[in-house]
Amino acid sequence: MDDKQDIAGFDDDMKEIFDSYLVEAKEILDHLSQDLLVLEKKPTDTNLLNNIFRGVHTLKGTSSFLGFNQMTELAHTSEDLLNKLRKGDFIADDKIIDVLIEAHSAASALLQRIESRNLQPIELNGIIQKLQGAMQQQPDIVQVENVIQAKKEEASQVSEIFDSMHQRTADSTIRVDIGRLDDLMNLVGELVLARNRLSQATQSLIEKHEQMEISKHIADVSSQIDFVTTELQMAVMKTRMVPIEKVFNGLPLVARDLMRTTGKDVDLQIYGKETELDKSIVEELNDPLVHMVRNAIDHGIESPEERTKQGKPSQGIVVVNAERDGNYILITMEDDGRGMDAEQIKQRAIEKGLVSEAQTQEMSTSDIFNLTFIPGFSTKREITNVSGRGVGMDVVKTNIAKLKGIVEIASEFGKGTIITLKVPLTLAIIQGLLMKVVDEIFAVPLSAVLEIIRVRPDEIYTIQGREVIRVRDVILPLARMSDIIGNSKAAKQSPESYVVVVGWAEKRIGLLVDSLQGQKEVVIKTLGNYLGDVPGIAGSTILGDGSVILVIDVGQFIELFARHFGKVA
Repeated sequence: MDDKQDIAGFDDDMKEIFDSYLVEAKEILDHLSQDLLVLEKKPTDTNLLNNIFRGVHTLKGTSSFLGFNQMTELAHTSEDLLNKLRKGDFIADDKIIDVLIEAHSAASALLQRIESRNLQPIELNGIIQKLQGAMQQQPDIVQVENVIQAKKEEASQVSEIFDSMHQRTADSTIRVDIGRLDDLMNLVGELVLARNRLSQATQSLIEKHEQMEISKHIADVSSQIDFVTTELQMAVMKTRMVPIEKVFNGLPLVARDLMRTTGKDVDLQIYGKETELDKSIVEELNDPLVHMVRNAIDHGIESPEERTKQGKPSQGIVVVNAERDGNYILITMEDDGRGMDAEQIKQRAIEKGLVSEAQTQEMSTSDIFNLTFIPGFSTKREITNVSGRGVGMDVVKTNIAKLKGIVEIASEFGKGTIITLKVPLTLAIIQGLLMKVVDEIFAVPLSAVLEIIRVRPDEIYTIQGREVIRVRDVILPLARMSDIIGNSKAAKQSPESYVVVVGWAEKRIGLLVDSLQGQKEVVIKTLGNYLGDVPGIAGSTILGDGSVILVIDVGQFIELFARHFGKVA
């Protein structure tokens, strides 16, 4: 098969093989990214070299079978170099590690092209020549003797490892196309909606005919279906869950490359790799995390000389951690660098015309930090291949917003910065709070609800034309939902209303509604091609009585409110 052939023409059997190839190749490259960094610290580790060699050898074989000639050539040349390292011809020094990592990057780029069905050749002559050149260097006799001695000491251990590999039991897992899991999740969503309708119908039946035997029987059946549906929903969600390790494993290579480029020394510590979340969400986290690592090292961590002058250890620290928080995953990235200078950020934003000086006077420190999310913003005045183009933190915010998540920044100048990402475990089914406004019902994600307050008309004030209430000495802006939907005939006459306080990042706003309709499990459906994306609306859902209601996207809603009505709390 020629590299220019269109893979889309594969029949079903070949498509299954191709899909398996993609999964296996990604796993191999993920493991190689970690193993090469370990090899840099343990260049005489025979077992590690064998593992790396086997991974590259497998990649070469499967690529050759499918006719991916460039991947085959790259893997074959890398394999030759690794074989010399295994035989002890020379040691894997920094230069050789650099070449192997560059080959790994080229293989990753090739795999991305293969996955996107783009089989146009890429330039590989440079990396092939570097791999071949690395094999031409003269072996260091002392180094070779050290390797031979290390091999003798590890021979028995390696033998035991190979023996146990032959005795390994069959793999107990199967690979399932993600499309099938998507279909299964959609069906479970429909089942949840039907369960909700059945529960409501059952409740109405019991209220009218409580004493009838059939009512009790239907209630029991409804309760059982409710239980089974919940269990099935959790089971299907678990099948889609994958460890965040897949994304985290790529960060050390990014950090290593930046340390080489900037001359900085950074200890990247990663925790919580085993934390699981939906596969579709994991894939969207790669770009934000890469940009966060780049910002932490390039902008946050000082040079070793600067850190020494400040009384800090010459080596900086960047800590990445993931943990479960209810129906959300919290990912934090903390560094002990220079922190964020609010005054510098403010002045730079004014220079670029992103905000006016008058606007910055009303901004809190958090508001100023959030200016870094604006596309085109950068504190660097010179553009380099690392930063300065202003395409860093806006990528973080955009990608996390697509996942219905939030980003928070906390920083102390001279001490360091903490960036927190909060993303949902899944985007399909959420817990929602139902709110009634005149004759309309809306749902808001319960995770975004901070508190609920009952207010009287005389507790609502107007400041500069905007309605607000006082909550524990804090002025909270109000969004009167009846005005927003264009129907205020009854809301302002209500003796008491409810304020649902919602938050997104550090921003707070109160949604003024007529009444609350309780908490429900909400299956979010898109609005369809006709309506498309509506700002401030995450989608729609169906209630137990069959009525369709809108689900509010809290992040977009707050941004729209701030844009049209001014600053929020």
